[in-house]
Amino acid sequence: MAPRRAWLWLHLWMGVVLGAWFVLLGLTGSLLVFYPQIDRWLNPAQQETARCTATPSAEAVYAVLRASEPSRAGPWRIELPRTSGGVYEARYNRPVERADRAFAPLMLTVDPCTLQVTSRRFWGDYAMTWLYDLHYQLLLGAQGEVLVGIAGLLLLLSLGSGVYLWWPRGPWWAALRPQWRRGIQRATYDWHTRTGIYGLLVLSVLTGTGVLLALPDYANPVIHRFSPLQPMQQPASTWQPGLARLPLDAALRIAEHALPQAQSRWIETPPVSGGSYRVRLWQPGEPSERFPLSYVWIDAYDGRVLAIQDARARHAGNALLAWLHPLHNGEAFGLIGQWLTVAAGLLPLLLFVTGLMRWRHKARRR
Repeated sequence: MAPRRAWLWLHLWMGVVLGAWFVLLGLTGSLLVFYPQIDRWLNPAQQETARCTATPSAEAVYAVLRASEPSRAGPWRIELPRTSGGVYEARYNRPVERADRAFAPLMLTVDPCTLQVTSRRFWGDYAMTWLYDLHYQLLLGAQGEVLVGIAGLLLLLSLGSGVYLWWPRGPWWAALRPQWRRGIQRATYDWHTRTGIYGLLVLSVLTGTGVLLALPDYANPVIHRFSPLQPMQQPASTWQPGLARLPLDAALRIAEHALPQAQSRWIETPPVSGGSYRVRLWQPGEPSERFPLSYVWIDAYDGRVLAIQDARARHAGNALLAWLHPLHNGEAFGLIGQWLTVAAGLLPLLLFVTGLMRWRHKARRR
């Protein structure tokens, strides 16, 4: 019984001391599954003001961005809408106003019908991005990422200890049958154990992927030992003064010709001083449709393809990294996976409440 008492003590005090932390990560994670949709709902100005008869060119949208922010000489990242008449979203990643922060881009939206800038915000200054930083970094920057990673490791330990304490002496499949017995103490125990066991697989996947995302400096070297990670390419452009820049729409056509089955998702423009386009494309089989990992680099002046990164042809280690975020937010399994992730984010709250009730019941008996 000594090992069991030790695991019981560990499981109890991790739940009591760290349970609220786990609840915070779970609830914020649930809200973030659909954070772009919630953000648009909270901010009607980001929605299109009228139905368009034709989709504007990407070059026209870029011209609006440059006219709106003439002092921004660096690259812009433009997210291409996936529906006809969808709003264009753009990021300027290194604004001088947020030079003290590692990630706080300037975020703009452009109405596709009127070609007007409909919102101008900095990441972290509005609700959903503030919530994102809370979930990912606890609003503490890089140190917060490490704390979130440690919390994930402790949550995995708590889940493992719970499985050990629950494991039945008889057939385990019999113990999986749903049952909620009469009496508050027995019902509380049943709710606590069934919630943990039924949600174990999803919670473990969400927690494990969260740890790997939060601790890349520690996780990636371990992955690299088993499957060498291929670094992102950074090809150079042949820019010279006086050359005319290739329009964005021409760059998009070149990129989609280089990867014939692909669909463009993002395009990053060169700085005003010259450079290359980087087009981010989704190909069938990639787990994330919004943030795929296939890229085409194009010389912004003569249209040459400088480099291609085909996500489907990369090593197993890179494939694992490509799956982390889509698994963490449920996108890898479509709408069903996203709603399952939302539900799983509520489980730490249920486990925390029933665990505290169970603790109080035992304390009163003693």
